[in-house]
Amino acid sequence: MSRWKVLPAELDPRVRHLVVCLRRLKDHSGLSMRQLAAKTGYSTSSWERYLAGRSLPPGEAVEAIASVTGEDPTRLLALWEVAAAARSAAEADAAADAAADADAAGETAAETATGPEGSGRRVSLRIAVAAGVVALLLVVSSAVVLVARSTGDGEGRARPPVSSAAPAGAASAPSVPSYTCRVERIDGRWYAGLSRTRDAILLHGHAGAEVAEAQCLLRRAGYSPGDVDGIYGPMTERAVKRLQKRSGLVVDGIVGPHTWGALRG
Repeated sequence: MSRWKVLPAELDPRVRHLVVCLRRLKDHSGLSMRQLAAKTGYSTSSWERYLAGRSLPPGEAVEAIASVTGEDPTRLLALWEVAAAARSAAEADAAADAAADADAAGETAAETATGPEGSGRRVSLRIAVAAGVVALLLVVSSAVVLVARSTGDGEGRARPPVSSAAPAGAASAPSVPSYTCRVERIDGRWYAGLSRTRDAILLHGHAGAEVAEAQCLLRRAGYSPGDVDGIYGPMTERAVKRLQKRSGLVVDGIVGPHTWGALRG
C-alpha cells in the first residue's frame, strides 16, 4: 500500500474526491508508478502530479487507469467532469481577480502620471458638468410651470383610478420543498422513501431529494444534519464526516458509493 502525501488543504473538495478515488485504484491494482505509466501511456511524472493533486488529469488518463485496473469508467468520468468544472470555475475566478487588480493598478498609475494638475482639470470638469445639469433642470421646471398655467389648474378632470393590485412584475416568494423521512428496512438496507440511489455524488452546495434522503439516513444513524431540507450545507457536511470517520472511510465530507453503503447499512 502506498504511503501518500497529504493533499493540499486548498484543493477543491470535488478535485480531492477524484484524486482519492484514483489513488485507491492504483493501490488496489498493485501497480508501481512505472508500471501504471507503461500501461496507460502517461509518464511517471504525469501520474505523480495527478495523484498529488498538483494538476488535473485529462479525461483520457482517467479512462486509461479505469481500463487497466478493471474499473467501470462511467463513474470515474462523472467524477472527473465534476472536478474539471470546479477547476475551470476556480481558474475563471482567479483570472477575474487578476484583471481587476490590473485595472486598479492602471488607474493608480494614470493618477500618478497626471499629478496635481490633471486632478485639478478633472475637478473643474466635474463642476462644469454639475452646473450644466442644474441649468437644464431649471429650464425644464420653468417650461412645466408655463404649461400648467396655460392649461389651467385641471379642476374637474377625472383622475386615473388607483389600482390596489400588486405590480405585474412582482413575483411570489419561491416555495421551499418539504421532505418527510419514512425510514424502513428493505432487503437488508435502509431507505427513507425519497431516493433509492446508492452511487450519487453529493457535496456541499448540492440540493434535492437525494440530499434529503442522505439527511434522513444520517439522522437515523445518530448524526444530526440539521433540518431535512434537501440542502447540503455545513451541518450536513459535518454529519457526513462524522459518519465517514466512524465507518473507516476517507473523511472528505462527500457522499459517494462508499458513504451510501454506510448510510444504507
